[in-house]
Amino acid sequence: MIPFEHYQQSADYLRSRIGGFQPEILMILGSGLGQFGERVEEPIFVPYPEIPHFRHSTAPGHKGRFVFGTLAGKKVAVMQGRIHLYEGYTPEEAVYGVRVMKLLGVKTMIVTNAAGAVNTAYKPGEITLISDHILLFPKTPLTGPNDDRFGVRFPDMSRIYTPALRELAKNAAKEVGVHLNEGVYMYFPGPQYETPAEIRAARILGADMAGMSTVPEAIAARHCGMEVLGFSLATNMAAGILEQPLTEEEVLETGEACKESFGRLMLRILETM
Repeated sequence: MIPFEHYQQSADYLRSRIGGFQPEILMILGSGLGQFGERVEEPIFVPYPEIPHFRHSTAPGHKGRFVFGTLAGKKVAVMQGRIHLYEGYTPEEAVYGVRVMKLLGVKTMIVTNAAGAVNTAYKPGEITLISDHILLFPKTPLTGPNDDRFGVRFPDMSRIYTPALRELAKNAAKEVGVHLNEGVYMYFPGPQYETPAEIRAARILGADMAGMSTVPEAIAARHCGMEVLGFSLATNMAAGILEQPLTEEEVLETGEACKESFGRLMLRILETM
């Protein structure tokens, strides 16, 4: 269990870097989506390695830093890159940044990811609003002793992805002309891509998207009382749907190609929050 003092020391260091700036919204940007963080106005950059006790991001396309500033008039803390379990970290370590942001006063988290489309009606480049998720066997960030300073021992997870924020997102998508699916995200720990049999099982279970992140962060955010809004960018069709191998290059290329529509949607959501 990570000592509470470590979270406090990380939060204290960030306060020393950002002065009186008070972030309202945490944004976690997934693979291929990190360029959205470059839109932050009056940015303050804080690389993860400079923060006491903070874990380092090693995934391709992840810059591994916080960007503090304003976007669409909102005070944001943007994570350009996240921590994954497949990098060798525990679930608790993977959500360390979420809990540090809670100590800084953040009340809402917008989490994004690049993922494979399980739903055969979806197309690469489309964005899915996450309505719910599936986590079967991996441990969660709540495993082990509970720290009541973050949340209760047995938190309700029936509405992890805040319904009011999802409605706001759907309205924003219509206003800016961005097609938005809505569906269920299934978590696989990776780093290997899923097998065709696993994707068939995911589809039977009701999943529309599959990926290697987001779920631990969403659980931790709800545990500590944050409102949560989640998005998946379909960078490819999931394993077994098309007769071609899955590659990380495809993920990054699709993220780059969709940066304009993704950015337009995110900015409108922030404006209306």
